[in-house]
Amino acid sequence: MPLDILTIGEALVEVMRADIDQPLDQPGPFTGPYPSGAPFIFAAQAARLGLRVGAIGAVGADAFGDCLARQMRRDGVNAAGLARLQNMPTGVAFVAYNADGSRDFVFSLGAGGMLRREMLLPELFAGLRCLHVMGSTLSMSAQARDVCREALDMARAAGALISFDPNLRPQLLPLAAARECFAPFIAAADILLPTADELLQLTGAATSDAAAAKLLAQRRGRIIVMTRGAKGCAVFTDTARLDSPGFAVTELDPTGAGDCFDAGFLCELLRGQPLAAAARYANACGALAVTAMGPMAGARPRADVEAFLARQR
Repeated sequence: MPLDILTIGEALVEVMRADIDQPLDQPGPFTGPYPSGAPFIFAAQAARLGLRVGAIGAVGADAFGDCLARQMRRDGVNAAGLARLQNMPTGVAFVAYNADGSRDFVFSLGAGGMLRREMLLPELFAGLRCLHVMGSTLSMSAQARDVCREALDMARAAGALISFDPNLRPQLLPLAAARECFAPFIAAADILLPTADELLQLTGAATSDAAAAKLLAQRRGRIIVMTRGAKGCAVFTDTARLDSPGFAVTELDPTGAGDCFDAGFLCELLRGQPLAAAARYANACGALAVTAMGPMAGARPRADVEAFLARQR
């Protein structure tokens, strides 16, 4: 059957400091590996919500690659586009957590940064309903951008919706370069999912409303979902702005919250739900994502999300 959603990008495992305020440049205990990579966290959440999901990327022929591939199988993600590279190790993100809520990273992308055109299997695009691309993937390399551009063309030819999360990574790609590299994807996007800061940075506008108006004028029928962390989100369309409040939860690990939010919103949109309901559902997925340690541990199945929403006033 055709896929509901296809995503593409960096496939990683994550290895985390076991203690708060334990810097990465000093000896100390780690925990992991946990399957990770923003597109693959997104894929896991979308699959757990019941969508037919595919993910394109690369891992090494090693134990870390086995870790990620095994998780994709468990979640039922179509991994036909997940390549196993014999000559490169699986990408790793080392993460340290600070008491102020910030995080420090050391990335070794390895195979995770190696996107190739041959991974774009035509059967993944046949009848595809939505392609989801992230700016973190575009920030990896010129080769990654070229492959994602080809994926964009294939998805548009299939009649799929295009979803784009800017996911700015200034340590990989400066803002000026990101604006240029992201432009074709922003222009093609039917759904944009920026944070409040990203919305301002990418447009140069002074307010979120002005930024949204600028982007809405570029493409008729576009939906912009501005995420605001614990405060929820705002949805902009040609005719209205809808504000949807967040949910109070105890945060353990913020990794992947935005990816789970994206999956929740697109899932409900593809199910034909009203924008207000999709926004509330996405907020729930994002909130639940931070309540467990590990990038994919907080990505909950539909029954858990619905039970969480039923408990809210």
